[in-house]
Amino acid sequence: MEKHNNELIYENRVKAGKRTYFFDVKKTNKGFPYLEITESRKRDENNFLRTNIMLFHEDMENFKNELNDVFEKFFKDLPVQRDDVNEK
Repeated sequence: MEKHNNELIYENRVKAGKRTYFFDVKKTNKGFPYLEITESRKRDENNFLRTNIMLFHEDMENFKNELNDVFEKFFKDLPVQRDDVNEK
C-alpha cells in the first residue's frame, strides 16, 4: 500500500464536550488543497473512535454554500438552548 505524505498547511481543533473536531488543510500529492475534518470521541479508556471526511478543492465552493444555508436555517428556525452548548 502506498503511503501518502500530504503537506499540512493549516490545522485547528474544537473541543465539544466528549468530542474533538480536527480541521486540517493539506495538499494532495499533485499540490491541490483539501480539507480533512475528523471527529474523535473516546470509545473506552485506551481507544478513540475517529470518523473523517475529506473535501477536495473542486467541491469546496458548493460545500461552503450549502453549509452556510444549513447554518442560516438552523439558527433561524431551530434555536439552540445555550446552557447545554458547552457541556463538559
